[in-house]
Amino acid sequence: MSIRSFQQFTPQLGERVFVDPTSVVLGDVEIGDDSSVWPLVVIRGDMHSIRIGQRSSIQDGSVLHITHAGPFNPAGYPLNIGDDVTVGHKVTLHGCSIGNRILIGMGSIVMDGVVIEDEVVLGAGSLVPPGKRLQSGYLYVGSPAKQARALTEKELSYFRYTADNYVRLKDQHLMEGYSH
Repeated sequence: MSIRSFQQFTPQLGERVFVDPTSVVLGDVEIGDDSSVWPLVVIRGDMHSIRIGQRSSIQDGSVLHITHAGPFNPAGYPLNIGDDVTVGHKVTLHGCSIGNRILIGMGSIVMDGVVIEDEVVLGAGSLVPPGKRLQSGYLYVGSPAKQARALTEKELSYFRYTADNYVRLKDQHLMEGYSH
């Protein structure tokens, strides 16, 4: 079963959400309308909350987790993802805050306390170390991720295009009957 309760929390899915049956979504998780969770994704809200906005896509093999509240992190780190976010294949997001209209490239790792402002592209294979802030309107690449250049107007228009593309694709999957 791909949608699982944990303790008193059951994941809450918005309208027209697609969760591939090979993925696991558990605990204190909310997924907004028209978002999609693709094969072999783990979204584990077992010790803190995970919030995913509308029209966001979590691609194959990604892992989304949090940091619990405890003696080393009194408040812990929830995971928050905004609207129109595309999370590439095999991305790890851990206790961070992702704004709106973001593209996170395949294989990237984003650590505790990171804040990615709206309209950012994080290049494939990037590592964003704990506590770093990525400013709106830029491409970041590398390990550790560094600001490479400002985004072009064409790149800025891509965020909504790719979000809409994945909404259409998940709708096709839902029509074929494939979902949690």
